[in-house]
Amino acid sequence: MDSRQAIDRAARDSYGRLIAFLAARSRDMAACEDALAEAFRKALERWPVDGIPDNPEAWLLTTARRRLTDDDRRSRVRTSAQSTLLAITAKAQELANSELFPDERLKLLFICAHPAIAAPARTPLMLQTVLGLDAARIASAFLVKPAAMGQRLGRAKAKIRDAGISFELPETAELEARLHAVLEAIYACYGSGWDDISGSDPRRKGLAGDAIDLTRLLAQLLPAPEVHGLLALMLYCESRREARRSPEGDYIPLLEQDPAKWSLPMILEANRILESAERSGEVGPFQLEAAIQCIHARRAATGMTDWAAIAGLYEGLVRIAPTIGAMVGRSAAYGEAYGAGSGLALLETIPRDMVTNYQPYWAVSAHLFRRTGRHTEAVAAYRRAIGLCEDAGMREFLSRQVVQLLEG
Repeated sequence: MDSRQAIDRAARDSYGRLIAFLAARSRDMAACEDALAEAFRKALERWPVDGIPDNPEAWLLTTARRRLTDDDRRSRVRTSAQSTLLAITAKAQELANSELFPDERLKLLFICAHPAIAAPARTPLMLQTVLGLDAARIASAFLVKPAAMGQRLGRAKAKIRDAGISFELPETAELEARLHAVLEAIYACYGSGWDDISGSDPRRKGLAGDAIDLTRLLAQLLPAPEVHGLLALMLYCESRREARRSPEGDYIPLLEQDPAKWSLPMILEANRILESAERSGEVGPFQLEAAIQCIHARRAATGMTDWAAIAGLYEGLVRIAPTIGAMVGRSAAYGEAYGAGSGLALLETIPRDMVTNYQPYWAVSAHLFRRTGRHTEAVAAYRRAIGLCEDAGMREFLSRQVVQLLEG
């Protein structure tokens, strides 16, 4: 492995963890990001000459810490660089031995969910600062312009710095109050990795696995029903990963996948986790989404999909969490259970300004238009979906649907 590959790998695998360690000792996240960027710049200069260090992550962390310490000295925020370094070393050892937060990223996720930070900024802040997603990708996930998302993130980081938000471990009651925002961020991280169907985007490599690992750890820390619901949901989805592509690399949609290629051990584990969550008697959106995926997973045993049951679960999901994704999913389920016309009728109830740039809406619309024989509208919707699609394999699949309609 050459030095550039080592740096790329460190950026992909360690960015979020490094930011978490740095930010746990500084209330200025922007300064932490600048310091880490400087460490990567120095690595580009030094590693080709000096060789790749035995522990690249430790090298980057030490270099970034030096930058923060230098900045602190220049700005006179701290009176003694030596005492700061000693405090950092002591705190790092303390956190490394922490049993409550076995992964430093979990701690920072809860800090980013602080009630003093504006609610719309919490999940994006977690995605960028802790989980390493870039602002443009976060903006796409939240259906806003990158510039607007950049401003939102900037204001959130300034709030942390200016308000002196504590980076100490929140009390248990505070953890529970911040839990939903943390779960949303972890799921969004998983979704970004899941959307890379071909696995060709190095920026997303490992995100899905990281999200699952973080949720497993979180389930030990806070074994709440919704934590188990999220873990089951991701495991159901992950069980189908290998079935999403043909041997030639073509995208295969869920309805056309071979259930024999799904991971039975993952499905069984997800079943056990979801059953545990259901025994609590509490119902939350992640549990409902997991239940939907559970019904899909049953096709591996029965060869059938109970679309009426899925439609009913989506109805409940829309009532308690009326997100765009839930409303579009409900439309698709109704289209399968009660006819394409029923699905289209539900799609038409979604305000158009909410779905202008939401790719799944146009893909589902195209599918339902096609089933009702409205081929001109189907072609237009397919083309819109293609234009909004980032994955090359899915674009090719959608393009084939257009060709079939035009030639048929």
